[in-house]
Amino acid sequence: MNQKQLLIPTFGNLDEMEMEAVCDYLEQEAEKHSIDCRNWASQFPYHPVTVFTIAHSRKYIYVDFFVRGNYLRAVNYINNSPVADDSCVEFFLKVPGSEEYWNFEFNCVGTVNASHRATRSNPHRLSDAEIARIKRYASCGTRPFEEMEGMFAWNLTVAIPFDLIGLDGDNLPDHIMGNFYKCGAKTSLPHYLSWNPIATDTPDFHRPEFFGRLNLG
Repeated sequence: MNQKQLLIPTFGNLDEMEMEAVCDYLEQEAEKHSIDCRNWASQFPYHPVTVFTIAHSRKYIYVDFFVRGNYLRAVNYINNSPVADDSCVEFFLKVPGSEEYWNFEFNCVGTVNASHRATRSNPHRLSDAEIARIKRYASCGTRPFEEMEGMFAWNLTVAIPFDLIGLDGDNLPDHIMGNFYKCGAKTSLPHYLSWNPIATDTPDFHRPEFFGRLNLG
């Protein structure tokens, strides 16, 4: 199984921008990466176009997701609710030397399900105060809605504080491990896509052994 790599470049001016401006800036300046591994194509053949850009400042990791596909669902609006059922994008990461990994899951209106854990069965959920520190811009707005039929294009841009995941922005490691996902478990076209391939029989994003290498520039 190939392990992908990418560079997370430094853009020092991002912290002064509004998040909508960050979305536009990353669209223009950052390298685009596709979330297009259909690891379970025979079971879930649908694959909406999903692209992300990533960068960091001294304080935050910034990720912008762009999605174009059929159906749009944003039923969940409470912190740590099952946003993977909705039109959802996800970023999982692991700091070298740590026994835990972090999962950050977002539906298209920016609702967050986030935790850190050593195993899937033992999550430590982020508190409301911790989740509030994650900056977000959702092009769909922030109000929940039932599934809508049609073709939709949307962005979700997030900024995760380094200190939230136990890192010092002035003394970063040379890399972290991670993977990026697109899913929609309860949409009319269920799908499960990843950036780095996952070699399991059924969809399972909680597999840090299949994370790629994210080099910090």
